[in-house]
Amino acid sequence: MPFSDIRGQDNAIGLLKGYIDLERLGSAYIFSGPSSVGKKLSAKIFAQALNCNDGTGDACGRCPSCVKIENNQHPDVHIISGEGGLIRIEEVRRLQKDISLKNYEGRFKVFIIDDAHNLTPEAANCLLKVLEEPPGESLIILITDKVNLIFKTVISRCRMVKFRSIKRSEMEKYLRENYFLEPDQAHFIAYFSEGRFGRAGELKDADILRQKNSIIDKFMFSAESRSDINISEKKDFIFTLNVLFSWFRDIYLFKAGAGDSELINYDRRGEVMKLADQFSFGGIE
Repeated sequence: MPFSDIRGQDNAIGLLKGYIDLERLGSAYIFSGPSSVGKKLSAKIFAQALNCNDGTGDACGRCPSCVKIENNQHPDVHIISGEGGLIRIEEVRRLQKDISLKNYEGRFKVFIIDDAHNLTPEAANCLLKVLEEPPGESLIILITDKVNLIFKTVISRCRMVKFRSIKRSEMEKYLRENYFLEPDQAHFIAYFSEGRFGRAGELKDADILRQKNSIIDKFMFSAESRSDINISEKKDFIFTLNVLFSWFRDIYLFKAGAGDSELINYDRRGEVMKLADQFSFGGIE
């Protein structure tokens, strides 16, 4: 998978390609930015590009090295995500041991630490020792959407690569042109996903408009049906709350004078306009 498959992250990808092309690689990086915008995928493609058999500075996606990294089977590329929501010192000690060993078959060893803000203090201090004296031909990539929770001493030893949310208009256009979604569906997903391609990908195949409209109808217009809203699972509960937040956010913004093009629930703009007259700002809050 080449770098060009990463959508909407031109600055970050340009920076990574520049490091490779100019042979100015660092030993440690932090990929920071919102969740589900392509940070982990970019880290894997970076690892592929560094070890690709074609040697073009990009990932061909076809050679044995690229295929192994794609399938998480390359002996020199490791992904560390922790257990139970924490990355403990034992896992960093294992990294410390592995990084000192000779490469098996790749040009570079790459260690990707996912959700690096979940490093325990002991693990972060152990990682700091590795970063102070990094072995050659090895890279460590920390991935996070909460960079403020990472030790400043760790941050100071890493190159920062910032990822961003995609503009909603760009996302909407992409969904319509590449997945042939209906305008209302593309608009809702682009706005509701907050410009995160990963989240948009999860929503595009779901009957999302029917689901969110069912929640709004039951909550707003049929008090006796509220008990039918599915919140038995945590993900369903969060989805329901986010739908309702988007609904009242739309009413609030329209009442404040925002245009209807900024509404998340654009397909129900008529109802939003009417409710904006019925609610006070305090009532919406």
